[in-house]
Amino acid sequence: MNSTIRHKALILNKTLKAAVIGVGYLGRFHAQKYAGLPDVDLIAVADPNPEQAARVADECGTRALTDFRELLDTVDLVSVVVPTQLHHAVARECLAHDIHVLLEKPMTVTLAEADELIELAKQRSRVLQVGHLERFNAAVLALEGVLTTPRFIESHRLAPFNPRGADVNVVLDLMIHDIDIIQMLVHSPIENIDANGVPVLTDEVDIVNTRIRFANGCVANVTASRVSMKPQRKIRIFQNDAYITVDFNNRVLDVHRKGDREVFPGIPEINSQERQFKSGDAIRDEIVAFVDAIRRGVAPPVTGEDGRLALETSIRISDLLAKQAH
Repeated sequence: MNSTIRHKALILNKTLKAAVIGVGYLGRFHAQKYAGLPDVDLIAVADPNPEQAARVADECGTRALTDFRELLDTVDLVSVVVPTQLHHAVARECLAHDIHVLLEKPMTVTLAEADELIELAKQRSRVLQVGHLERFNAAVLALEGVLTTPRFIESHRLAPFNPRGADVNVVLDLMIHDIDIIQMLVHSPIENIDANGVPVLTDEVDIVNTRIRFANGCVANVTASRVSMKPQRKIRIFQNDAYITVDFNNRVLDVHRKGDREVFPGIPEINSQERQFKSGDAIRDEIVAFVDAIRRGVAPPVTGEDGRLALETSIRISDLLAKQAH
C-alpha cells in the first residue's frame, strides 16, 4: 500500500475531531448535527459569549470555549459561523493550522480575502467548503436530468425583517443564495448587470431587483427582500422544452412541458408533473457532505471557488447600488 492510499485509509477509518466556532442561531444547529454524527467527535464549541457557548455545549455534551484559538491544535475540522466580517481572519487561522473549514456564506467581505483562503486551502491540502445551503435542497437536487439550457430565470426570495442578517445588505444576506444557484445552473460568464434597490428599515439596501445577462444569452431577473410580510423562496426556469418551478420553502419541483396532441388547433396540450419532497435536513446534509469530502480526499459540493463566484457577483451588484445612492 503506497503512502497516499494508506493516508486515505486512515482518514476513512479514524474518528474526526470537530468544533464549531460561533454558536449563535445557526452555529447552534451546526453543533447539534456534528454531535449526532457517527465517527465524528464534537470536542468543543467556541463563542465570545460565555453564556451562549455554555448553553450549546451543555446541549451537545461537549466543552465550551470563549477563544477559538484554544482548539487550533486539537481538531481536524471546524464550522466557522461567526459574523461575516470575521470570516477571513478565523478561517485563515484554522487553515494555517491544517484544519478543514466549512465557512458560512458570504465566504468573506472582499475577493482578495476569498482568494487568500482558497490559495491557503490548496497549499495546506485542506477542504474549504462554503455554506450555500440551498444546494442541498431536495427540489434543487432533483433538477438534475430535468434542466437542459435555461433561457430565462426569475427568482424571488422574500422574507420578513430579521436583525440576524442586518450586518450586510440584502444582496449578501439573501440574494446571494439565488445568485449561487443561478450561476450553477447557467454555467456561463456574466455579460451585464442592472440593479435597483431601496433601504427601508436599515442603512443598507433592504429590497433589490437585479437583471443579469449571461454570455450564452440567458437572462435572470432576481428579486430579494427582507422587508416583506410573507416569506417566499421560488425560482422559475424557462428553457426550450419546459417551464420549471422550484419552491425552496415547500421543497416542490413543478415541470410543465408541451405535449404531443393539440387541445385546440395549433395549441398543444401541456403536461405537468409535480414532485414534493419530504422535509429534509439541509444543514445535516451539508455537514455530512463536508465530512465525506474530508474522508475521501475530494472536492466538496460547494468549493471555495463557488463561494467566490457568488461573492463576486454579489459585490458587483452591491457596488452598482452604492453608486446609485450617491
